[in-house]
Amino acid sequence: MTTRDLFALRAPLPKATAFALGLVAPVGVLAVWCVATYGGLAPPDFLPSPTEVVKGTLQLFLQYDLWNAILVSTRRIALAFFLASAVALPLGVLMGAFEPVNRVFEPIVAPLRYMPISAFIPLLILWFGIYEKQKIAFLFLGVFVYLLPVVVTAIRTVPEELVQTALTLGASRLQVIRTVLLPSAAPEIFDSFRVMNAISWTYVILAEAVNPEHGLGYMVELARTHQKASWSFAGLLVIGGIGLLTDFAIRTLSAALFRWREAST
Repeated sequence: MTTRDLFALRAPLPKATAFALGLVAPVGVLAVWCVATYGGLAPPDFLPSPTEVVKGTLQLFLQYDLWNAILVSTRRIALAFFLASAVALPLGVLMGAFEPVNRVFEPIVAPLRYMPISAFIPLLILWFGIYEKQKIAFLFLGVFVYLLPVVVTAIRTVPEELVQTALTLGASRLQVIRTVLLPSAAPEIFDSFRVMNAISWTYVILAEAVNPEHGLGYMVELARTHQKASWSFAGLLVIGGIGLLTDFAIRTLSAALFRWREAST
């Protein structure tokens, strides 16, 4: 493959080339990390070596039940994601399909997208306390404010000719929503779950920073109180790894559910 072919605009790469290029940045970062730590260029309390991070990860798993912390955080994210989807999906479909519904809710929902979610923590503590309900409510809000406009946009971008054709053939408005709007918008909505998943894992540490007794937020607090940089790096790697695994699961499920889209592309 020539350089011209390699940098062609929006052109797909051969799998072997794509795989090799995908290793460049991780291998480069790992090499710089090894040189800086094993070469004595960075003190251990500032930048732990890969060996220390591996030891710290094993220590968290064996001595501090990191596995249970992962399960606790995953359960919180899954519950908040389910609740946010249960509210945002039907409301978003109605807002995208019916302009009066959109006019009623848009003035309330639109400003939420520009407010920092962390600013709601004091209110959520006031309303829900410092235990489980507060954490679920925070994660719910973080997903809901981003998922709702995606659903509205996906419904609105369905080609108008499809809607008019269904109405001409005698379909009711409910039938148009069920057989035209939802199937057409579903792939885009499902793809947005990958972004919502990333947002959830970003916010979970912030949610669990309040009264950190369980979950990955507790592990981050544990690393801070013990001043263990290796534990902090271990927590970051674990969260990043979980995020990549869940993202892969969503992509795989999307490819299975919407095979017709994969075939058309």
